Amino acid sequence: MEEIIKAIRLKAELDALRPIDKEREAIILQKFRLDWNYHSNNLEGNSLTYGETKALILFGITAQGKPLKDHFEITGHNEAISWIYDVIKGDYPLTENFIRELHTLLLKQPYEVDAITADGQPTKKKIEIGKYKSIPNHVKTVTGEIFRFATPEETPAMMYDLLNWYNEKKESPDVNPIILAAEFHYKFIRIHPFDDGNGRIARILMNFILMQFGYPPVIVKTEDKANYFAALRLADSGQREKFNEYIASNLNRSLEIMISGAKGESIEEPDDLDKEIALLEKRLKGVENLKKTAKFEDILLEICDNSLRRLSLEFTKQCNKFDKFYERVRFNYEIDYLTIAQDIAFIKQHILSLPRTHRIRLNYRFISFKLNDKDYENFIQFQFFDNMYWVRDSQEEIRITKNYNEQLTDSEIDEIVKSEMKRHTEFIESKIKEIENKNL
Repeated sequence: MEEIIKAIRLKAELDALRPIDKEREAIILQKFRLDWNYHSNNLEGNSLTYGETKALILFGITAQGKPLKDHFEITGHNEAISWIYDVIKGDYPLTENFIRELHTLLLKQPYEVDAITADGQPTKKKIEIGKYKSIPNHVKTVTGEIFRFATPEETPAMMYDLLNWYNEKKESPDVNPIILAAEFHYKFIRIHPFDDGNGRIARILMNFILMQFGYPPVIVKTEDKANYFAALRLADSGQREKFNEYIASNLNRSLEIMISGAKGESIEEPDDLDKEIALLEKRLKGVENLKKTAKFEDILLEICDNSLRRLSLEFTKQCNKFDKFYERVRFNYEIDYLTIAQDIAFIKQHILSLPRTHRIRLNYRFISFKLNDKDYENFIQFQFFDNMYWVRDSQEEIRITKNYNEQLTDSEIDEIVKSEMKRHTEFIESKIKEIENKNL
């Protein structure tokens, strides 16, 4: 209990320093958020470095040569943490719906992974979001043994029991938040209720519990992965207190950082300089690539011939499928909010004739919906900056940032176009429902 006792003492010291200056608190919470995003994802095999993670979260800079899925994992995890930071301000209950919503935020959209059938044959498994598992997700240990989690049939009842157990313990007058959070983490992992993302969700929920009681989040560092899993295995063998102590020892590091920050002292850790240098190296590479390239207009011409042309073809192809719902349609490009172009050749002439182009927007206008005369517009926008550019959908739910020596990949084009088409489908569904409801 030594680490737990220490954590309680440090928490009392932190409480004596509250309220913390708003600016200092924001700096501390940003550090926790960046560390949490990097380490929790890296524990699960994400390939982005700390510098690449920070560049993605703070500046929207993607890591060249890294899988798109790894970027989605970071942005989804960051959205989940931001949501936790927000709801923690109120007395938000921990429910099964809350957990499923968190899972949806984390994983964003369904995807397929490689899997093995019961008879050892390779197959594909679809990862659902916001839903409990429909097939077993037992794992093979390093010794070749099968470690069994709850079956799909057992999962709903076990999750119901877990939340009942939590709510009962939480209201107990002698509750120890550290033990409660650590044991919730362990019990959740033993159920493994989702197809994927269970480790990340377990750590988020553990921190949600701790933060509700006024503690900072626990950051399990990727370099301590072996000790983390060793503590979980000890808990499997019945030594739960070992895992509780492990969590408390990591919590103490967060408490010490928060206390230092509250006092106005440095919150940098020994490896933070290396992280900052890696981030600066990433940003410098983007600037160098720009300098090595020809004049700015030549860069834009290349983007027009490659990324813009390919995106336009896919965008108009998918938009065409909605033409039947409207009286007429119109597609054009809009340059710098003023100039209208009908084709890429005109855009290239514009680029060569003016000092600088900052924005190109693809507009597909649907005029007069056949049932109620409503108009609709799908658009995708390119925005150009000094050392990078980004492409986003109309609601900025998808934003892809690239260095000037990088073109959009096919999967990135597919992602951003699908985002726009999904929004249009939802619009049509809503209008049909309105008419159906009026006729009831």
